[in-house]
Amino acid sequence: MSAEYPAARPRRLRRSPAFRRMVAGTRLHPADLILPMFVKEGIDQPQPVASMPGVVQHTIDSLRKAAHEAADAGVSGLILFGIPAVKDARGSAADDPEGILQVALREVNEEVGDAVVVMADTCLDEFTDHGHCGVLTASGDVDNDATLERYASIAVAQARAGSQMIAPSGMMDGQVGAIRAALDADGFRDVPILAYTAKYASALFGPFRDAAECAPQFGDRSTHQQDPAGPLEEALREVRLDLAEGADAVMVKPALAYLDVIRRFRDEVDVPVAAYQVSGEYAMIEAAAANGWIDRDRMIMESLVSIKRAGADLILTYWATEVARRL
Repeated sequence: MSAEYPAARPRRLRRSPAFRRMVAGTRLHPADLILPMFVKEGIDQPQPVASMPGVVQHTIDSLRKAAHEAADAGVSGLILFGIPAVKDARGSAADDPEGILQVALREVNEEVGDAVVVMADTCLDEFTDHGHCGVLTASGDVDNDATLERYASIAVAQARAGSQMIAPSGMMDGQVGAIRAALDADGFRDVPILAYTAKYASALFGPFRDAAECAPQFGDRSTHQQDPAGPLEEALREVRLDLAEGADAVMVKPALAYLDVIRRFRDEVDVPVAAYQVSGEYAMIEAAAANGWIDRDRMIMESLVSIKRAGADLILTYWATEVARRL
């Protein structure tokens, strides 16, 4: 073989860990990570979520401890999901000043609010007895505009409780604009909005519904969440609408099955792009690792690197604290 062949040898820059680290094009940092956390009213010790090994429904005390651990690891944000003791058709507990989510926001913000961004899910599915993301009509459909009124009230309640960012996840038309107007009117002009802009009607949400106890009692959420087979242009239209209504950052959910959408958002917008590595993604990796089919730690890091490489600035992941420590 000729001494000139092959002339290009890309392997030269892959031949040692030091070389690979030096030329890495994708770098994870603890500040890229946001930890989702569940807090349940009326329990006296953390309750494991069977479909999400390692994840629990927290008490207020265990939530405070876990928040400290995340902050000490360098995680940049926490997003709280509340599970009330009593649910009703309009999700009354969602904007109750003494509801579990508002209590948790005050407690966590007092503990670590100077070190991390404390926020909460702004939706109704955890609080309604029917499990849907909004107020229902007499025929059982989600009433978009009546739901906007509830989201506006919830956002203000969360801001008053100390939420540093509002994260509406219900995929109602006009939700960002309604929330922005309500926050501004109540003196919270400086509280930003992280919009769940492209949230797909995905089968990957199943374990979350166990954790948040919010599986729909009938029907599904395909009338408001995006169709996985829908055109990419629909997601781009959603992101333009959210930005026009005042979103400060945008999100794609789930992450791994929608890397193409993350990439297009990153190319199209000039605000931070978040991606939610959802419960099903977490559960699949944990289950495969428990069966000895994959290397758990490598698979966790590979999945997060792929999301970062696709263009996500922020990643919501249930492994946030563990990975931040590793990094």
